[in-house]
Amino acid sequence: MSYKFRVLILSVLTGLPALTPVSGIAQTLTAQVIHEETITTCLSPNNGAGPMWCYGSPLVVRKGNDVFVSIMETGEGVEPLCNTRWRLFKRDAEGWNLIQTQKDFRLREPSPLVSFKGGPLFMSITPSIEPPGTHYGRCATQLLRFDLPDPLEPPEIENPVWDGDPYFTDHSYRGVCSDGENGEILWMNIDAKTSTQHISHRDRMGRWKYLEGIDFPVRSCYPQVALKAGAAHALAIGDIVEPIKEWQAYKHEQSGRKWDYVFRRLFYTYTPNIHEASFSEPLEIDTTESTSGHITNLDLWIGPEGEAHILYLKSTVQSTVMRDRFFPGLPILKTLEYTVVNEGQIVKRETLLVGGEGDFEYSAKYGRFHSTPDGRLWAVFPGMRKTEAGTISRMFLMQVHPIIDRENILGVELDPVFGGFFTASERGGSEPSWTLDLFGQFGELLRYAQIDLKDNRQ
Repeated sequence: MSYKFRVLILSVLTGLPALTPVSGIAQTLTAQVIHEETITTCLSPNNGAGPMWCYGSPLVVRKGNDVFVSIMETGEGVEPLCNTRWRLFKRDAEGWNLIQTQKDFRLREPSPLVSFKGGPLFMSITPSIEPPGTHYGRCATQLLRFDLPDPLEPPEIENPVWDGDPYFTDHSYRGVCSDGENGEILWMNIDAKTSTQHISHRDRMGRWKYLEGIDFPVRSCYPQVALKAGAAHALAIGDIVEPIKEWQAYKHEQSGRKWDYVFRRLFYTYTPNIHEASFSEPLEIDTTESTSGHITNLDLWIGPEGEAHILYLKSTVQSTVMRDRFFPGLPILKTLEYTVVNEGQIVKRETLLVGGEGDFEYSAKYGRFHSTPDGRLWAVFPGMRKTEAGTISRMFLMQVHPIIDRENILGVELDPVFGGFFTASERGGSEPSWTLDLFGQFGELLRYAQIDLKDNRQ
C-alpha cells in the first residue's frame, strides 16, 4: 500500500484562461492521489471471462465515505466455465475488508454492483443451473440486496421477471444500471438463441416488470445502460463472427484460430418513458465495417436535459496484418470519440484525441466518464503523452461538457497506470463527486486508486 501525494498538471496556459460562451472560464483541475493499493488477487478462470469482463456494467459504487467493489474469485480445481464466485469488498477509514462471498463457485462472469441514494446495495448474479463443467449452459438471474448500513447480513434474493422462457446462459452479455435518485433498476440480458436483449425493470417499490426486448441489427453485447427520471438508454457494440469471407479466411490462415469475432458497429437506443414506450429503433452511432476496424464502447452518461453522452475508442484497421494485406498505405489511427444524442438524433460528434501511426501528442488506451458536482463531465483515460523530456504514461482527465477543453488536460501519475478500469458512476447509483474512484486490473492484482479533485476557482 502506498499513500502518495502527487500533483501533475499537464496544461499549457498563457496568462489567465480564456473566456468561454458556456461556463465563463475554461477551467483546469488539480488532483491529489490519496490512495493506491491492491485490494486482492484473482487467478485467471480460463473461461473466456475475467474480473473486467462485464465492462459495460458497474463494479464499484461510492456511498458517502465508503467504497464497495465486486470482485470475482476463481475456484481452485473447479472446472470451467462457471468456476468463479462473487466477493464483496468495502473500503472505509480502516482500509479494505472482505464483507461477504458466495459459498459455491457457480458463476462465469463478474457480478455488477449498483445502489440508490440512501438505499441498499444490489449485486447482479447469473449462477449456473447446470452440472459443474457445463459449457454454455443455462443460468438463473438473481439480484442480491445487501441492506445497509450493515452489509454483513446475508443478502435477500430477488428474481427479475422475464417473458416466456428466454435462453440465458453463462455468456449473459448483461447490462445493469440504477437510477440513484429515483430508486429504480434496469437489467438487460441476452438470449443466447435469438440475440434479443431482454429487459426487466425494478420500480422504486421493488416490483419487477418485463419490458419489450431490443433487437439490434446484429448481435450486440457488452451494453452500457442508463436510467434517469423514467428515461432509459442503451449502448451496445456489434459482436459477430467476421462477416467477410475473404477476410475471415485470411485471418484464420494467419492465426490458426477457428473463431474470429469482430466489433465494428456501435448502436444506441432509448425510450423517453420506460413505463409507457418501447425502446426506439437502434441508431448506428459509428462503424468501421469498410476498413476492418475496431470499436470499443466505453461509457454512457445522461445529462441534465436528458441527452446521452457517449464515449468510445475507434481504430481505423483492426491490425497491421489486415492493413498490410487489404489496405496498404492506410495509417492505423486510434481515436477517442465523443458523441451526444438527444431524442434519438446525433447533435454533437467530436474526436477528442488522435493517436496511432503518426506524430501525435496524446494517445488513449481506454476511457470512462466522471461527473463532478458542478455539472461538468470529464473523460478519464490512460495513455501516453509526448513531451520534450520524452514520452510519459499517465491517467488523464479532459473536460468534455459543457465545453470540450483540449488545452487543459490534467495528467495524474499512478504506479501502475490502469489499462481497463471502472469508475464509480452515476449509472451505478454513485453521485457526482470531487473524488475519483478507479478500480482496475494489473495482471492478477485488482487495484484501487482514490484521487481527490479540486476546482481551481475554489
